[in-house]
Amino acid sequence: MLKICGPKLSLCGLIISAWGIVQLVLMGAFYYVQSVGLAEDLEVMETNYKDADEFYADADKAYTQTAYNCWIAACLYIFTLLISGQQFYQNSRNSLDA
Repeated sequence: MLKICGPKLSLCGLIISAWGIVQLVLMGAFYYVQSVGLAEDLEVMETNYKDADEFYADADKAYTQTAYNCWIAACLYIFTLLISGQQFYQNSRNSLDA
């Protein structure tokens, strides 16, 4: 396979990707269970509502959508982790051949 980045950059990519996956999966879980601490990050707080039911329906949709967005971003980090892992393996293999 093609070597794109060096050993230090690929190791950095591995570490950052692993941390990003952990953080985004946890954030997605907290948004999914509708953690009150994350409520101020929702866009529904900035609009006016006629009754509480309308607000709660919009808040439920916003929590769920944000959880899905976090999990999608975690999947992208999995892709980055795989690329960085392949590059790290390629670099370690090339250093053993030399």
